[in-house]
Amino acid sequence: MNSSRYNHDFIVNMMERAIELSKRGRGKVSPNPLVGCVIVKDGEIIGEGYHEEFGTAHAEKNAIDNCNTDPLGASAFVTLEPCCIHSKTPPCTDLLIDNGIDEVFIGSKDPNPDINGKGIDILEKSGIKVYHGFLGDNVSKLNKGFFKWVQTGLPWIIAKIAQSSDGAMGVNNETQTWITGEESKKNSHYLRSKVDAVLVGSGTAKADNPKLTVREVDGLNPKRIIVDTNRTLPIDLNVYSDNEAETIVICSNQKFDKNKTLNCRFIPVKEVDGRIDVLDMLLKLANEGITSVLIESGPELIKSFDSQNLIDELYLYTAQIDFPESELMNPLNLGDNWVLKKTSVLGDDELQVFERKELCLQE
Repeated sequence: MNSSRYNHDFIVNMMERAIELSKRGRGKVSPNPLVGCVIVKDGEIIGEGYHEEFGTAHAEKNAIDNCNTDPLGASAFVTLEPCCIHSKTPPCTDLLIDNGIDEVFIGSKDPNPDINGKGIDILEKSGIKVYHGFLGDNVSKLNKGFFKWVQTGLPWIIAKIAQSSDGAMGVNNETQTWITGEESKKNSHYLRSKVDAVLVGSGTAKADNPKLTVREVDGLNPKRIIVDTNRTLPIDLNVYSDNEAETIVICSNQKFDKNKTLNCRFIPVKEVDGRIDVLDMLLKLANEGITSVLIESGPELIKSFDSQNLIDELYLYTAQIDFPESELMNPLNLGDNWVLKKTSVLGDDELQVFERKELCLQE
């Protein structure tokens, strides 16, 4: 392979710019990945673009359309391998070839087996010089949900737990209890803005009557998933009445009917020992194009996910207060199965971010 006309630092800078562009599609492109593209000619950026919305033009198309001069002989810096299949849009490989791009820098290969490596092969066979692997880890981390969804058929699962210093998640099942402070609340709203859906159980929905929307930061609202096995929740809850985001109710297939009295959709799933089969639920949510889910439920539902190793990432917010009489304790045992990835201070609270160990070993 011939060497590029640009040095490593320049390439990394352009890829960093493409990654920042890709983030602008957050909340609008799923189940597609976040993708950004920068077109450079004679060392100057002549066009930029990103995938803006599901079903619309890809990043490469938008970048070329935004070029302020002819892209013939230019270089493309794109975060994810250009697609080579006909779907809702034409193949981006054809677009790059037809517009005379003569070298392409790629952050990460596309894990989709219909594309993985094939897009690169098509570009190289056309005479385009291709270089890949620039900030690939950054790209894959940004698209954790998409990568897992494509590779396993399941969404990326984040559990959010707010606890006291003695591990309590609240006082009891009947009372809403604020544990952490305003900075933690703001951070958790930012977390909501990064996922396709936020999920709670019927106990949390009834006790807290949450909106599950993004209010403390700029961002789009995720879908709201309510696990109500026997359909016992009252119909005046915020998630049913505020019209601020789509609400999906997960119920037992033994309790399902087509009653449309609520402002939501029902998805029936299998029941095991009187409880929702969480794996069946995740498969059905993935089939809906949901690639990432944030669990904000109580300990019982979190434990049911953890018992099947279905939690990929944990955001643990700890406040400097105690609830010695609490009935609701953090159910997770953060032993050898988890790796601490980040620690930060949010006001008087501490945030720790963990990932499941086997996932970290794959990085």
